[in-house]
Amino acid sequence: MLNTAHETPAGDDTQLPLRRLEASLFCWLLDTPPHKLRHEDPNEPEVRQEIQRRLRQSGLTELPRKPSVLPRLMSALADERINRHDLTEILLADPSLTTQLLDVANSPFFKPGDQSIESVEHAVFMLGLDGIRNVASAAIMRPMMAARNSQEALFAQRTWRWGLACARSAELIANTHGGDGNGFFMVGLLPALSYITLRREVVHIAKGTGDRIAVTPALIRSLLKSWDWETTQKIAEAWHLPPQYHAWLLAAERPAPRTAHSPLNDGIILGTREVLRRANQLNLPEDTLQAALQLSESQFQSIRASLLTMLQSDRSGKPDTPSA
Repeated sequence: MLNTAHETPAGDDTQLPLRRLEASLFCWLLDTPPHKLRHEDPNEPEVRQEIQRRLRQSGLTELPRKPSVLPRLMSALADERINRHDLTEILLADPSLTTQLLDVANSPFFKPGDQSIESVEHAVFMLGLDGIRNVASAAIMRPMMAARNSQEALFAQRTWRWGLACARSAELIANTHGGDGNGFFMVGLLPALSYITLRREVVHIAKGTGDRIAVTPALIRSLLKSWDWETTQKIAEAWHLPPQYHAWLLAAERPAPRTAHSPLNDGIILGTREVLRRANQLNLPEDTLQAALQLSESQFQSIRASLLTMLQSDRSGKPDTPSA
């Protein structure tokens, strides 16, 4: 998901550190040391073939269904003329979304102060239209990424945290370039959703073999690297997201030569680095991070400060021990 395909000047030395950053991300998400990810899994060809078949033909069993409220909500979120009352009515129309929205709004990542947000009306008032757009996007996806069992609990928790950091980074970078920050926030959550979708698909395939296939970190990592972007696009297609969202995903996956960096791609780099740094994992030196992003010094410092404020507000977890 950390795309290093941008055309870079001769002598550019950011590509190898970015590949190392990606390797460190997988070690953290899968809670495993590097040598276990380098192990060749004998079951990989069989699972890889089945994943490819499902993506191209029958569809992924674990592909998240389109939330029923999404079309109306997407239309409202894209309408700059919508007022707080109308948006509140749309949010209140779906009781399950209302519950999730209040949970997300009161999480350390979004709550603007120490005061609890008690209602949707209060959330819209406290967060404003831009803030509530991001909370609504997160609230839609949060149930799909909640752990189903203890085996996926840590992976789900860390993937969600990573997704939020990447989404916020993409939003802030897009705003800096005059783009649609709220749109990039939603798109920025999709890679994390694709990760947990693929992991669940691998588990589903393994169970179909009578658990003959072991779901190892090396197997999951290899399949995530191979099918993450295609799965992300499949989710966007299934949810009938706007064509522009597909274009943003494609620009991050396959950047055209001599084009500006994608806010999504740069957001993933920045979000990954800061999440790993916060967790005391191996990450990029700051000068390498700045060289990898298309931001001025002042833009970089401002965006990074906003992201760190979000990450540091989460006091629920302690920094991790670096992978051996």
